[in-house]
Amino acid sequence: MMTLADKAILLGADNRPPMLEKDMYDSWKSIMELYMMNRKHGRMVLESIENGLLIWPTIEENGVTRPKKYFQLSATEAIQADCDVKATNNILQGLPPEVYALVSNHRITKEL
Repeated sequence: MMTLADKAILLGADNRPPMLEKDMYDSWKSIMELYMMNRKHGRMVLESIENGLLIWPTIEENGVTRPKKYFQLSATEAIQADCDVKATNNILQGLPPEVYALVSNHRITKEL
């Protein structure tokens, strides 16, 4: 018997995130979770979605506190930052053009 994950792979879900269809959010969410779990650092990508993005670490230089630059992040922080980007990209790529147009100009969901 073929599993949902097997069907997703046969349909090419390993190449592109599944597209959200109207009134099909629950199934899209399940397939999207499978898609992300089958990617590198899949659990961390899903945690970025569930728990929110990394709170960017700061550093103090000359009495001024500023966010760390990417190259200054620890290995773990860099992986988490990369997973945040992957999570955001996967979701945006799975949106139909008309939905993407509505959300693309907003940085945080509270703005919607």
